[in-house]
Amino acid sequence: MAEITINDTNARRPSAQILDVREDFEVAEGMIPGALHIPMGDLQARLAELDPAVPIIAVCRSGNRSARVADALNSAGFSADTMAGGMTAWTRAGLPTT
Repeated sequence: MAEITINDTNARRPSAQILDVREDFEVAEGMIPGALHIPMGDLQARLAELDPAVPIIAVCRSGNRSARVADALNSAGFSADTMAGGMTAWTRAGLPTT
């Protein structure tokens, strides 16, 4: 699993699946446009919603949960990275949210 920057994530948005693994109350504060929201605890049951042919960038609040998710996805045969700093860094940099 690679840890990528918020700028790399923003540049890869058109060609990657952005997977937001935060809880509902966290996502209510805003998420990356086009991201798919699957809380970390629901991921195993919802893996079929992810396209194994498209790289995944896992996102959480600070980068801790998304790192664990990216590792699990890579072990399950996906290609996944984690976004360093999470949504805290994303919003602090003024990048777009919905």
